[in-house]
Amino acid sequence: MASISASNNTSALRTVLSLPVIVASLGYFVDVYDLLLFNIVRVPSLRELGLSEAEISAIGGKIYNWQQAGLLIGGFFWGIWGDKMGRRSVLFGSILMYSLANIVCGFTNNVEIYAILRFIAGLGLAGELGAGITLIAEILPKHLRGYGASVVASVGLMGAIAAFFAVKLTDWRTAYFIGGGMGLVLLVLRFNVLESFLFEKAIESKVKAVQWWTIFTKREKLIRYLRCMGIALPTYLVIGIYATFGNEFAKALGVPGDIQAGSCVLYTYIGIVTGDFFSGFLSQWLQSRRKAILIMLLMTFAGMVVLLYGGINSAATLYICYGWLGFSIGYIAMFLTTTAEQFGTNLRATVTTSVANNVRATTLLTLPIFQFLKPDWGVLQAGASVGIVCFILALLSLWKMEETYGKDLDYVEQ
Repeated sequence: MASISASNNTSALRTVLSLPVIVASLGYFVDVYDLLLFNIVRVPSLRELGLSEAEISAIGGKIYNWQQAGLLIGGFFWGIWGDKMGRRSVLFGSILMYSLANIVCGFTNNVEIYAILRFIAGLGLAGELGAGITLIAEILPKHLRGYGASVVASVGLMGAIAAFFAVKLTDWRTAYFIGGGMGLVLLVLRFNVLESFLFEKAIESKVKAVQWWTIFTKREKLIRYLRCMGIALPTYLVIGIYATFGNEFAKALGVPGDIQAGSCVLYTYIGIVTGDFFSGFLSQWLQSRRKAILIMLLMTFAGMVVLLYGGINSAATLYICYGWLGFSIGYIAMFLTTTAEQFGTNLRATVTTSVANNVRATTLLTLPIFQFLKPDWGVLQAGASVGIVCFILALLSLWKMEETYGKDLDYVEQ
C-alpha cells in the first residue's frame, strides 16, 4: 500500500511539474519582472534621458499610465484571441511582443518613444498570466489544479526579486535587455507546449461562439465577472498603496530611520511568493477555493489593522508586517484559477486574462481616492478608508460565489 501511495504521489508531482505548468510559471516570472522594472528604473532612466526632477515626476507618471493602458487593452485583446485561436497562440504572441519591446527600451533615447514602447510591452505582457492559468486549468486533472496554481505563482513572483537585483547589479538599459532576453528564451521553450484539449474539443465540436461583450450585457455573466474581480481587490490595495507608499506610512507611524518604499515592496513580494505557494495547498487541503480565499482575506485584514493601528515603531517590525501582508495576499494565482473555473471554455480565456489585468488597474481608482483623502485625513486614515471599502467589496463578492473546487471544466457558455 505504501509503495502504491508513493507511486501515486510521484505521478501527481510529475503532472503538476509538467511542461505547460513550467512554461506558465516562467511566463509569470517575466511578467512580474517587467511590471516592477519600470517602477524601479523610472527615475534613473528618465534622468539619463535629460529630464529634470520635476519633469521626471510628471512624465514618469504619464509613461506608467501608457503601460497600464497597454495592460487593460491587452487583457481583452489576448483573452478574445485565446478563445478564438487557442491558448497556445497567446503564449507565443504575447511573449514575442513583450520581448522585442523590452529590448528596444534598452536602446531608447527619446521620451515619446519610451512611452510607446512601454505601451507595447504592457500590451504584450497582458496575455501572460491569464493565458497560462487558463491553459493549466484545462490541462491539469481537476484534483491537482490548486497545486498547479501554487507553482505558477511561486515561481512567477520571484520575478519581482529578480528585477530588484538586476537593477542593483547592472544599469537600467541592461536590465531591459535581460528581461527581453529571458522572454525570447521562454519563446523557444513554448514550441513543445500542446494546445488545451478542451479548447480543441470545443473547436472540433463547432461550439457556437459567444461574443465577449455578453460578459457586460448579460446580467448573470456580469455578476460572475465582477465577483471574480472583487475578491482580488485587497491584493493590489496592498501592492499599489500600502507597499508602494511604504515610506509615507512609515513616516506617519513615526518609524525611525530612512525607510525606502522599494524595501517595503521587496518584503511584500517575498511574502507573496510564499503565500501563493501556501494558498494552493490550503485550497487542496480544505477542498474549497472559497474557504481558502476567505482565510487569506481575513489574514490580510488583520495585517492592515496591525500596519495602521498596531503601534509599529521600528523598521524591523514594519518589514515583518509587510512580509505578512504579502503572504496574506498570496492568493493571486488562486483567484485566477477560480476565475477560470467560473466560465465555460468559449469565454474562459477572455475572462481570466482580462480579470488579471483589470485587477491590476484598480489602482487607477483606489490610488486617486487615497491621494485625495490624504491631505485632510492623513496617510493612515486615508489608507484605512480605502482599505475598508476594498475588503467589504471582496467579502461581498466571495459571499455567494460558486464553489469550484473539483469542478469539471468541460462545458461551454450558452
